Amino acid sequence: MTSLVDGIRSGLDRLLSVAYGVVYDYIFERFTPYQQLRDEVRRLIEASVPASADRRDVRVLDIACGPGNFTCLIAEAGFSVTGLDTYGALVEVAKEKRRAKHLSNLAFRHADLALGNSFREGAFDQVVNIHSLYVHPAPDRLLKEAYRVLKPGGHAVFVNHTRQLGQWSTVREIKQRRGLGAALRALLWVLPNSIFEAVRKPIGPHYWDEEAFSTRLREAGFTVLEMRRTFLNGASLLVWATKNVEA
Repeated sequence: MTSLVDGIRSGLDRLLSVAYGVVYDYIFERFTPYQQLRDEVRRLIEASVPASADRRDVRVLDIACGPGNFTCLIAEAGFSVTGLDTYGALVEVAKEKRRAKHLSNLAFRHADLALGNSFREGAFDQVVNIHSLYVHPAPDRLLKEAYRVLKPGGHAVFVNHTRQLGQWSTVREIKQRRGLGAALRALLWVLPNSIFEAVRKPIGPHYWDEEAFSTRLREAGFTVLEMRRTFLNGASLLVWATKNVEA
């Protein structure tokens, strides 16, 4: 009986992950706030690398990569990238994308970085984490592991929500600011995200303002270079940080 229940749960998890991946593909290409966010993050990744450097020599870790859309984008920009996620079914979806795109400089792994057994110290030149800290069971430990696997002088980009994004309150806010068309387009992200939030394992959420985020990054060892509001009328914080060479 237990094996049957596990099989059903696994099947549902796979179905949900595939559905989420399909919806995310649509959002990734059409939802303007997410396009702007991914461009912000990509520019910071590129700004951390000298123009003369061979991007294939730059190792980037995408923590909580989900179905791998952004991870593929970084690899297509020429970097050597590893995507990591705790949802095994999402990792399988991401691997299918890698195979379809024939990206030899990209790999995906199913693991939780916070457990501390995924990579050696200083394995990566850059680490990236977008919108997963707030639902991770141990976000402070995850930050410390991100610091450990980053090489001295390496850079990190973190994005985390500052507050809960209610379905209709978010749509109303966007309608007031940018009109009905923008509000309807916001549903592309708001509704799927709300569904995923409802069915995931209830952990957190860990919403951090500027002070809280800065404190946690400093405690993990990072030096904050830049912090700014981003995404859906400033609902998230984007942080660019570094690991000091002398650390």
